[in-house]
Amino acid sequence: MTILFTHAECLAHEPGEGHPERPERLAAVLAALDHADFTALDRREAPLATREQIARVHGLDYVDAIIAAAPEHGRVRLDADTAMSPGSDRAALRAAGAVVAAIDAVMGGEANSAFCAVRPPGHHAEPRRAMGFCLFNSVAVGAAHAMTAWGLDRVAIVDFDVHHGNGTETMAAARQGWLYASTHQFPFYPGTGAANDRGPRRNIVNVPLAHGDGSAEFRAAFDSRIIPAIDDFEPELLIISAGFDAHRRDPLAGINLDTADFAWATGVLADTARRHASGRIVSSLEGGYDLKALGESAAAHVRALMATD
Repeated sequence: MTILFTHAECLAHEPGEGHPERPERLAAVLAALDHADFTALDRREAPLATREQIARVHGLDYVDAIIAAAPEHGRVRLDADTAMSPGSDRAALRAAGAVVAAIDAVMGGEANSAFCAVRPPGHHAEPRRAMGFCLFNSVAVGAAHAMTAWGLDRVAIVDFDVHHGNGTETMAAARQGWLYASTHQFPFYPGTGAANDRGPRRNIVNVPLAHGDGSAEFRAAFDSRIIPAIDDFEPELLIISAGFDAHRRDPLAGINLDTADFAWATGVLADTARRHASGRIVSSLEGGYDLKALGESAAAHVRALMATD
């Protein structure tokens, strides 16, 4: 079984008119999942993450500062790209809470896989800094929860968003038992993710893609670097930072993937999870800014997750 975690409060985050990380993104994903193909999805409301769950990777001072920064009216800007509106704090707490709940469901044997249709995204959020549209690093919160609450020794995070997940890499590099593996456009925002950046624990695998690369290069990156690294690591749980902005129609980047590439990558990761993690996969939405491409790609991703049931 595959579980879908989402919440209406994730639509309340309003970064501002013209901002690419707009509520319509999540609406497009949910509309694409409102189809006969997905009647078997177990749909659940995402809970609020607790301060303590988020503080495992961000610290309590940071958590409280972000919650306090949410304005009563209008918007407050945290950096050039990242803004908060009334309700942004609740949306971010739901996004992190979705991943925590998904991990509990998968580890507890309620499902093989889960997809968290949430926003804001999280993989750029550093331990003490919001950036790149991100407030809390939801997948990192989930990985820390998996190790603390479920006693896991090895958790792998795979990130195929077109932007490098600098925040997740920073958190993974400092921790024993984490693997972070990423495909991303390079050089590109946020400027991190060079191939030779392995981290002090050698648990970082960056596979940069060049502007204009497409399906062949993306699939080769998985076959030659990402999957072998996961096989060597032998994780007990696989978490996916599922950004769909490497699609050829996305306006913010220059990688030329098709919807079928995301389905293929999901299937390959599911096969890998079956080899090492009893098939356990938790995925969370990151980027994707062309609404049609985002909806189609997210649906293909979830369809591939459901095929593992």
